[in-house]
Amino acid sequence: MGIRLSRRAENVLQSEIRAMTHECARVEGINMAQGVCDLAIPSSVIEGAKAAMDAGRNIYTPAEGFIELRDAIAAATQARYGLSVDPNAEIMISSGATGAFHSTAHALLDPGDEVILFEPYYGYHAASLKAMGCRVRYVRLEPPGWGVDWEVLGRTINSRTRAVVLSNPSNPTGKVFRRDELERLARFARQHDLVVFSDEIYEHFVYDGLTHIPPASIDALRERTVTISGFSKIFSITGWRLGYAIAPPEVIRAATQFNDLVYVCPPAPLQLGAARGVLELGVEFYREVAREHRLKRDRFCAALRQARLPPHRPEGAYYVMADISGVPGADDRERALWILEKTGVACVPGRAFYHDDAGRNLARFCFAKKSEVLEEACDRIARLALPARSLSEKAMGSKM
Repeated sequence: MGIRLSRRAENVLQSEIRAMTHECARVEGINMAQGVCDLAIPSSVIEGAKAAMDAGRNIYTPAEGFIELRDAIAAATQARYGLSVDPNAEIMISSGATGAFHSTAHALLDPGDEVILFEPYYGYHAASLKAMGCRVRYVRLEPPGWGVDWEVLGRTINSRTRAVVLSNPSNPTGKVFRRDELERLARFARQHDLVVFSDEIYEHFVYDGLTHIPPASIDALRERTVTISGFSKIFSITGWRLGYAIAPPEVIRAATQFNDLVYVCPPAPLQLGAARGVLELGVEFYREVAREHRLKRDRFCAALRQARLPPHRPEGAYYVMADISGVPGADDRERALWILEKTGVACVPGRAFYHDDAGRNLARFCFAKKSEVLEEACDRIARLALPARSLSEKAMGSKM
């Protein structure tokens, strides 16, 4: 008789992203499944971390993170969004955006609380909430605009609903929420006394003249929003595990205790490296990152169209959802594996982002690759030469 696992363990399974990354490694393919940005790490970030190591800044940090990094985040938040944040009371550094979400969610949610996710959703949000004993409710967003159906959202609310999770810009769809949508969400959250968890890790990856608007910058949401972001994507340091939360002081105080309990602190010198990057990198750095990824988006979407895998063109982040219904296979996982075997390019089956089978004809690709790697991936995808679709299917695809 073996050791009995907890009921909590039943809710924690290997993610489809991890599974496809493993399959990609098996065939030594191009990994467009995992959200790793292949940009060079800014020299100021590397030099800042090295200087901290040389100066002996290598031991435990305060549970809420080094004040140098919190000061830098506060200054950047003020400069970018006109949002005043107290670095001593309203910011906590954690082990990635995932750690920031986990710690603040523990501070605000109890087992049995219901939380609304907009679907397609980021899988780690759903898995974390379920592991905490929360009940997840889903509100479907539909292409091409991925807009909120406010009537459906209203019907989803009940007396146990405690929070809404927003991914903006969205992983996986690339949806960028407009001011009018956030103002309507503010009225909704105030009416139903909801917390808004706003995951903004892709805040700098916004295209086509759109602007990232933090929900916390909306007056009615300021005191009920937990802003989650970090440096993994923009500085291309996913392995450094540096993220942060901005929230009202009472939330940060409680979340810091969970942060200390689970993570203790992110690596000390790496915090200081990120702080130097935030302080020294100017507006042009962020503009160039967005410009470069817009070009990569357009290049990869063109390859998908050529392969007759119609893309849902993203407005932000660095993923694209594509229609893979024309690929051989019984479901999205078999089709994703077929693409990998035929091209050596890994993607994520759509099921990773839906609670039911609505993702069966979809896959997510990450286009944040080095230019030469992206070109190779585009060439491989474009050569798939899937059968031509019917006129009705082409009409549908043209709307994507």
